[in-house]
Amino acid sequence: MDISFVLIILLFGAAATYFVGNKWAAKAALIFSTAAFAAAIYVTCLFSQGEPVSFIQTWIEKPRVLIAFQADGLSLIMLLLTTALTPIIILSTFKNTIKNSRAFYALIMFMAFAMAGTFISVDGFVYYIFWELSLIPIYFISLVWGKGDWESRKKAVIKFFIYTFAGSLFMLVAFIYLYQRTGSFLNIHLYRAFLTPNEQFFIFLAFFLAYAIKIPIIPFHTWQANVYQKSPTAGTMLLSGIMLKMAIYSIIRWQLPIAPKPAADLMYIFVGLCIAGVIYGSILALKQTDLKKLLAYSSLAHVGLIAAGAYTLTLDGLRGAVLQMIAHGFVVVGLFYAAEIIERRYNTGEISEMGGIRSQSPKFTSMFMILVLASVALPATFNFVGEFELLYSMAQTSIWFAVIAGTTIILGAFYMLRMFQQVMLGEQNAKPFADVTFGEGFVFVTIIAVLLFFGLYPKPIVDFITPELQRILVSINRIN
Repeated sequence: MDISFVLIILLFGAAATYFVGNKWAAKAALIFSTAAFAAAIYVTCLFSQGEPVSFIQTWIEKPRVLIAFQADGLSLIMLLLTTALTPIIILSTFKNTIKNSRAFYALIMFMAFAMAGTFISVDGFVYYIFWELSLIPIYFISLVWGKGDWESRKKAVIKFFIYTFAGSLFMLVAFIYLYQRTGSFLNIHLYRAFLTPNEQFFIFLAFFLAYAIKIPIIPFHTWQANVYQKSPTAGTMLLSGIMLKMAIYSIIRWQLPIAPKPAADLMYIFVGLCIAGVIYGSILALKQTDLKKLLAYSSLAHVGLIAAGAYTLTLDGLRGAVLQMIAHGFVVVGLFYAAEIIERRYNTGEISEMGGIRSQSPKFTSMFMILVLASVALPATFNFVGEFELLYSMAQTSIWFAVIAGTTIILGAFYMLRMFQQVMLGEQNAKPFADVTFGEGFVFVTIIAVLLFFGLYPKPIVDFITPELQRILVSINRIN
């Protein structure tokens, strides 16, 4: 078995989910997504044993385009994240009534296929195709099954589509230019390309526009909060849990090794811009009255810190970024799922209309509290491991970066704990709040188990991703 088999399962699963009909669509999607996760684990085990699991096949002779999927510690850990979160996201929707559910779940499966392809592709042209393919299903998921009135939803989703699509066109131009210089789209060839400082600057900027919009980094963030709020919760989970990780992963895999000189020369600017996003996101989160919007701006602050770590160009920064991507993926899916459960029971997303859940649902309160503490990087949680490495990498660059970024974490703790107090404690809401069901509890326990296990023992992931990050760092540190 090679790594392409995981993509085949996801693509076939998308088709099968659509054709089994509305009655069985959710179950089919869960079965195929779980099978893809199992296949990803098996491929990872083969890779760890030294078996060849990469895939390469010529697709187009001229220009030379290869269907090339690489298995290494970085690509496989992101593939595992994608295939692990997809069945969790699908399972979280089982209590919802979804019209035309076969199309809904087929789009989720197709999006997982596109995102997985983005993470494992090493041919720039094929990578770009997967990158753009992932935009199509989330557009329809958010537009058709989103919340709120049609006009406001359409406006938010179209803005998101245009922003991200336009930014990606700059990246395509960069790949075409690089192909003209090297005769190849393969990343290992692009890493070795001799580019002048000016060429590197424009290549770096083209990639930055694509990635900064997708993450998002301020001032390219204006689409995020509305889309997160208007999307169905499954769509918000896909966006925040996996899709934005495509951009941070791409910074490490593509942008920094191909154009290292501007990354080094302008490091303080880009790290500072990312930290500004942490501050900005935290301040906006403090002002939110809608639970999903608060979590959206919290996510903006967290990913700003992850991107800042990647731009420090240190091993600790790259490793911390990858660790925090994984931790953030699980915790943000858990938090948005909790928000979905509260909104489903209370029929509102307004924080002021919530309260007193603890007295009615102690199990849900306990699990939600663990997710909140993980989000603020309490020691012994997975988020603490990644956040510590990120702050340490910034201290190596400038102690002031670490101080400012560390100070903003206090803001995060403040608005998350205040939110918990307003939503879960206080006077009891007039509406009854049922405790979690077995299915809901299973989702929470799975997420919490990952966050606590790797919070206490992150060594397997650290050892798995470090060799590839060291190789990438060699390309970043090369002299042009």
